[in-house]
Amino acid sequence: MTLHVLNGRIGYKQNRLSESHFQAEKGLCLTTNAQGLIAPFQRWYKFKEAFAPSLVIEQINDLPSPPSLIVDTFGGSGTTALISSYLGIKCHTIEVNPFLADLIKAKTSDHDPHSILLSYTEVIAKAALDRGRSIDKYKSTLPPTFIEESEKERWIYNADIASRILAYRAAIDGLSHEGNARLLRILLGSCLVEVSNVRINGKGRRYRSGWQNRLVSVDDLDSMFQEKVSAAVEDISNFSRYSRVQPCVTHGDSRQKASELPSDIDLAIFSPPYPNSFDYTDIYNLELWMLGYLKAGADNRELREATLRSHVQIKRDFKDAPSGSPLLSETLKRLTQVRAALWSKYIPEMVGAYFTDMLVIIESIAQKLSQEGRIVMVVGDSSYAGIHVPVANILAELSESIGLKVKSLEAARSMRASPQQGGNLVLPETLITLGAQ
Repeated sequence: MTLHVLNGRIGYKQNRLSESHFQAEKGLCLTTNAQGLIAPFQRWYKFKEAFAPSLVIEQINDLPSPPSLIVDTFGGSGTTALISSYLGIKCHTIEVNPFLADLIKAKTSDHDPHSILLSYTEVIAKAALDRGRSIDKYKSTLPPTFIEESEKERWIYNADIASRILAYRAAIDGLSHEGNARLLRILLGSCLVEVSNVRINGKGRRYRSGWQNRLVSVDDLDSMFQEKVSAAVEDISNFSRYSRVQPCVTHGDSRQKASELPSDIDLAIFSPPYPNSFDYTDIYNLELWMLGYLKAGADNRELREATLRSHVQIKRDFKDAPSGSPLLSETLKRLTQVRAALWSKYIPEMVGAYFTDMLVIIESIAQKLSQEGRIVMVVGDSSYAGIHVPVANILAELSESIGLKVKSLEAARSMRASPQQGGNLVLPETLITLGAQ
């Protein structure tokens, strides 16, 4: 796809995508994914914590010249990769979560609608003949709270629902077409929360009110899966006439993989986990286990250790905090002074380690920026025992300490603090733009 600029804005010739395919409604916050819940491709999986497609468009338009290479070191829902692909821009994205890495690949791969429907028909037929074999096969690989048993007080899935999900999983795993299998696995994953006895929010998993009396049938699951497949086939068919550039999707730890990115990066745009002591892999716990990305406790620990040190759910090596930010030094001093009031004594060290990790990634990208290249980050502040952690300002100081220039710090929205901190909208979310000196 040939990119050209008209009056400072991205434009396309006839039969090319226009900005209107991805632009947000006026007044919609660009650091939330409300727009993506109904947008083509983005609706395949409800990914709440993501920036809007329009943010990527806006940042591309703000560059001095059309970009040749965009990177996203925290791929998430694949917004950057998807938009770059359809705008004809080469993109490299990194994602540590294997389910999300597959989500990005599914959204950005070339698909044949007819072939997908043939694979879906095969999966339906095999699942109907499963007769409970798959639940017997996979049950021992799942955490004990996942499947209903008479001696348990709580479970995430009723036995008949679990049996059907695992029958689908086995049938999908048996497909010969890797791309179709990946897509159907993602679409099955998008059904898992709705047919479970739990809800997922920004802080993890909670049982639904009255879950014991909630009636969800196998027919409900079958219908939901069919609707997801139909929506995906519709999107693929509608966009098949548009050319695009295939992105490079890397599954792995951003702290390591960022150093392997290609040179001459024109735009790095990403939103890392926030240092709020929460392990974001918990949000995708159902998909990771039920779809077979995790098969044992060791797999779960390995994934957690590969994530940014933004949480204290497992014991980790919290190295010394980076130098270069007086604000960080003062914040860590204050957190240490209130250590006895913190719910985890490791929080001061975790906060320091978080900025060490972030600086590794920022520095790796900075070394490969083009002359006019930019780094754009969406970050959020935290608070512990009344001590404010000004993430954006600390990252600004650290970035300047390694020779980057802070072009802007823009307030995006206010986030709600935890109930222990009063639950008010007091934590700012900020858009940071960095460039070479």
